[in-house]
Amino acid sequence: MALKNIRLDIEYDGTDYSGWQVQNNAVTIQGKIEEAIEKVTGQKAALHAAGRTDAGVHALGQVANFRIDHYLPPEKYRDAINYYLPETILITGSTEVPDDFHARKSARSRHYRYMIGLQKSALYFNHRWEYPFPLNMDRMNEVADFIKGVHDFSAFCVVSSQKENNDCEIKYSEWRMAGSLLIYEIVANRFLHSMVRSLVGSMVEAGREGEKDYLTLNQFKDILKSCDHTLIKNVAPARGLYLVAVEY
Repeated sequence: MALKNIRLDIEYDGTDYSGWQVQNNAVTIQGKIEEAIEKVTGQKAALHAAGRTDAGVHALGQVANFRIDHYLPPEKYRDAINYYLPETILITGSTEVPDDFHARKSARSRHYRYMIGLQKSALYFNHRWEYPFPLNMDRMNEVADFIKGVHDFSAFCVVSSQKENNDCEIKYSEWRMAGSLLIYEIVANRFLHSMVRSLVGSMVEAGREGEKDYLTLNQFKDILKSCDHTLIKNVAPARGLYLVAVEY
């Protein structure tokens, strides 16, 4: 039997996990799914994900793939793997894909969403950043609009994760209101470690209403040009971030 390349579409609540990537002595999304695959097939399989989300980050449309030599039809992996997963992780689809498909390397863009709750809620605390203070969405959208296009986002990346080339192409970037929620949508060809949370934190600094020392657009531009992560004063909490979709 030839190796099959299986794509999984995945949804999860990241609250109780130490992120996507397998780590020693930690409970991770990847670890739970790989354990479930082994229970289904009796074989170990290495998952490759489109985005290695951090601890506490959620996903509506994570994509991963693995290769395996097993008789199970590709579409059956969804229910078979779900049987062994906790309720906070759900395989929403399983399909066979071409051998050269790689969830991370084949991706053309990723779509992230960040949610800020302008009213406190005990029920939704782990799924948004509660910020019950006035925010100026127009100023936040000035910054969101400025970052469209190609920029070096070194200043918005954890130093230990920076690469030789930290350029990213932002294809969409906008804040919108939905009831008591302030929602940020961003689409890019790739993202650096903690980039979205660092951007959101800075945009909140720009939007602080009633504050004389809010972050101006020119100050934001200076931070971006500096490539200096130590200038980032505010990194948004992981719990408000969602990986929404991946485009191939």
